[in-house]
Amino acid sequence: MPRRISDEDGRAALARWAATESPDRATTGTAVRWTLTLLSEAAPGRSVEVRVPPFGAVQCVEGPVHTRGTPPAVVETDAATWLRLATGQTAWADAQSAGALRTSGNRTDLSAHLPLREGGVRPAGSGSSPCAP
Repeated sequence: MPRRISDEDGRAALARWAATESPDRATTGTAVRWTLTLLSEAAPGRSVEVRVPPFGAVQCVEGPVHTRGTPPAVVETDAATWLRLATGQTAWADAQSAGALRTSGNRTDLSAHLPLREGGVRPAGSGSSPCAP
């Protein structure tokens, strides 16, 4: 199991990603993996697999558990879209209507979990203070 990216390293990578028009692969990868970890902490479970190729994938959201083969629910997107969703720069519905998300199965609407909050906790009714650089 790979080591967890520290919050300090994750925040730094996310800040570099946000501040650069063309961030390098290592920065993008670290920011994606860190935010995917935050999602899995905010929405624990194994009923939905969120994929951000080539950087990472996590299982999250409570519900039926899959153990083999293709999971019953999958969300897949590119790194830039994922990071914009994770930080609140893009709304779930907007990314979906733009065709930037590929979803299949139940429980794939992750809008209740985004934008992410550091530590995996979103303050109730909070639309501000995203997991920001």
